[in-house]
Amino acid sequence: MRGLFFLLTLFLFASCKQVDPDYQVKLDNAEFLHESMKNLTDIIVHDIFSPPVASRVYSYPSIAAYEIFALSDKNYASLAGQLTDLKAIPSPENDYHPTIAAVHAFNIVSKQLIFSEAKMEEFQTALDEKILAISTPKNLIENSKTYGDQVAQHILEWADKDNYKQTRSFPKYTVTDNDETWKPTPPAYMESIEPHWREIRPYVIHSADQFTPERPTKFDMKKGSAFYKEVEEVYNVGNNISQEEKVIASFWDCNPYVMNQKGHAMYATKKITPGGHWVGITRIACQKDNASAAKSAKAYALCSIALMDGFISCWDEKYRSNLIRPETIINEYIDEKWLPILQTPPFPEYTSGHSVISTAAAVALTSIFGENFAYTDDVEVEYGLPERDFDSFLDASQEAAISRLYGGIHYRPAIDNGVSQGKKLGEFIVSNIKF
Repeated sequence: MRGLFFLLTLFLFASCKQVDPDYQVKLDNAEFLHESMKNLTDIIVHDIFSPPVASRVYSYPSIAAYEIFALSDKNYASLAGQLTDLKAIPSPENDYHPTIAAVHAFNIVSKQLIFSEAKMEEFQTALDEKILAISTPKNLIENSKTYGDQVAQHILEWADKDNYKQTRSFPKYTVTDNDETWKPTPPAYMESIEPHWREIRPYVIHSADQFTPERPTKFDMKKGSAFYKEVEEVYNVGNNISQEEKVIASFWDCNPYVMNQKGHAMYATKKITPGGHWVGITRIACQKDNASAAKSAKAYALCSIALMDGFISCWDEKYRSNLIRPETIINEYIDEKWLPILQTPPFPEYTSGHSVISTAAAVALTSIFGENFAYTDDVEVEYGLPERDFDSFLDASQEAAISRLYGGIHYRPAIDNGVSQGKKLGEFIVSNIKF
């Protein structure tokens, strides 16, 4: 009897020893979320999502993760009832750990929005091993993942009604002979992307045209006209660009599918999207701030919401004004051999997407981390570009905006009015969401 008691005692001792007494603290680790977001970015680059679609892929997983933290932490408010058509997530039936549940929900939602599911599954397996290595009670892990699945399903059902699937079958953009409207540009002459993105359901703004900017300058290629001067400025900047301006243009290029041509061969270079760059900046800010997992989830959610609504607003204007790109006009009227520093993206010119979404994201991040949040941006290092230092998020967004003039792909009004559009939109979002 004594021997049996000893064995039972030893078994219970060994079982208790398997659980790390500090597992709760160790699990409250924002790096699990940062790693998940970085993995999602890598897959977005691999799968070549367009900038507007990428903003959608970033936003739903971010909201799913945030909603779980908001339910478990009284310092954060749910976005249910604040974002269009979003209802409260289901309540958990068992004890769970918010970080495990939130990260799991993030990855489950992400998996449904990308193509490379095997890459996501490989990452999830590796992440599960990291969580198990903390020696967490297995029932807590299972409860957390079960709850994460429930929240993910809730968010995916909401996402399914945003009109994205319907727009996949809408008519393509029609190229016309009109001198002032957008035409496909070399070297690939790609079709114009997402001409119906204005039809996607926004999160916070009331409609795609809520922040319609000033009208672009009237098309007129007579020498001395206002529009001719804008074209001439792009041409002259490109011909006299400094090395620093080239670096700035390249740093903010963020073209997810650059076509390279050598002789008769053509191949693609994959890069991060503009939204992906700002999601990377969000990670940098969270890590510098030593933000908790919950605060990091808030930052990702707010930034991605600003990006999504920013693209909806910008694309609404792009296909309203439908303005031709500088490269096409300069080649036809001024210099047929002229090339911009950057490859011209395949969609209309006005307004500048970088100007709109960078400013909106900068306003969003400023509301969380403050106006004078200096940081080093190393997001583009893995793509062969150097780090750049910024005094604030708005400092970075201003550089992102002007980079499009240096790159030769936007006239100045698209930049200036795009900044104004993004600022108004960003401020509206920040003022109308309670976190």
